[in-house]
Amino acid sequence: MATFEYKAAAPGGAITQGRLEAGGRADAMATIESRGLTPLRLAEVGGSAPTLRSNGNGNGTAAKATSLKGQFSSLQSKKVPFSALEDFTRSLSSLLTAGVPLSRALTILYKETTQPAAAVKWRELHDAVIDGAPLAKAMERSPDVFPSIYTAMVESGEAGGFLDVVLAQIADFQAREKDLRAKVTAAMMYPAVLLTLATGVVIFLMVFFIPRFQTMFDGFNATLPLLTRVIVGVSNVMRHYGIFVVAAVGAAIWYGRARFADDRTRRLWEKFLLGTPVVGPLMAQIAMARFCRMLGTLLGAGVNLVNGLNVARKSLGYQTLIDLVADSTERVKKGETLAASLADARAIFGGSTLEMIGVAEESGRLDQELVRLAGTTEITLDRQLKTAVSLAEPLMLFIIAAVIGVIFIGMVIPIFSMQDYIK
Repeated sequence: MATFEYKAAAPGGAITQGRLEAGGRADAMATIESRGLTPLRLAEVGGSAPTLRSNGNGNGTAAKATSLKGQFSSLQSKKVPFSALEDFTRSLSSLLTAGVPLSRALTILYKETTQPAAAVKWRELHDAVIDGAPLAKAMERSPDVFPSIYTAMVESGEAGGFLDVVLAQIADFQAREKDLRAKVTAAMMYPAVLLTLATGVVIFLMVFFIPRFQTMFDGFNATLPLLTRVIVGVSNVMRHYGIFVVAAVGAAIWYGRARFADDRTRRLWEKFLLGTPVVGPLMAQIAMARFCRMLGTLLGAGVNLVNGLNVARKSLGYQTLIDLVADSTERVKKGETLAASLADARAIFGGSTLEMIGVAEESGRLDQELVRLAGTTEITLDRQLKTAVSLAEPLMLFIIAAVIGVIFIGMVIPIFSMQDYIK
């Protein structure tokens, strides 16, 4: 018999700790669950570093982990889809709310998932929890799957005994993030398709249409208008050196991406985008909505304001904007209110927004107000995206028509003077 120390959550949310004797980890887990508790941590007293041990039937955790590792070793490098993480979060919350113990809930989830890469990660999570690690610490071992915001909220839920509630909040946050990204993607889809089609039409004209006119003009031995010569010259470059042009564009894109790895270059580019008339305000509003929703969700989950700010400011997405709120944490530590600490970040937070945050702090409902602000901003952002797209469509059509019209005029002008060439 071995002695184990455990930490578990009671049905009412209270955290209890104690010791028990059992023949192994599996027996200890079963004993804890039989008492109506949800295991959070289990460690053998007097043992060395926690290890995976076999139960009495010989089907130990270590053996299972080894088998699974061999089966999916080629899949471990694959990324877990965002949809799989969202399903995992919501399902785990539902299982815990229904009273299913954490270890059993994790077992159900890794067995039922249809994503092989997710099955590996969920199984690793299960084994780490069975081995005595808290759920948040087990998730921190896979930062590529569980972001820092995720683990911070889970840790607060474990400490407060309301893990199921926190997981439900995370799932709602993920759903909102997914909807916001879908709206932005849908808004950009039509302009992107239109630009692609226009590029294809121009390439077709330059490569296949212009050379036919060029053959006709060469027979007159006359000087062509400047516009026509420019168009013919571009056509010749595209036909004879097109592969080199494509290679040069590809090299430029690769160089640009490599340069963006440099922090200074990325900041300059972000500063330029944020300063543009239409794109800049949209980017700032998207960042503000994400920040408010994340900070509000963290505060609602029991995370204190300082830790919430440290995590939420990373959600802004742009280093330039993160810099604007970098000192807000220190100012809050010194006793300033959140509204006062964010007063210098006017590029993100307008005066009315800061006023509402200040009033919410005074009334003690900051978490609710931040989530409400995020929802209101997202509705406004949706309308602005639709307006921007509706304005961009005729502008792009005008530009496309202008380009094609210039090509057409440049090819037609010599035809009008063809009679002079013949004389």
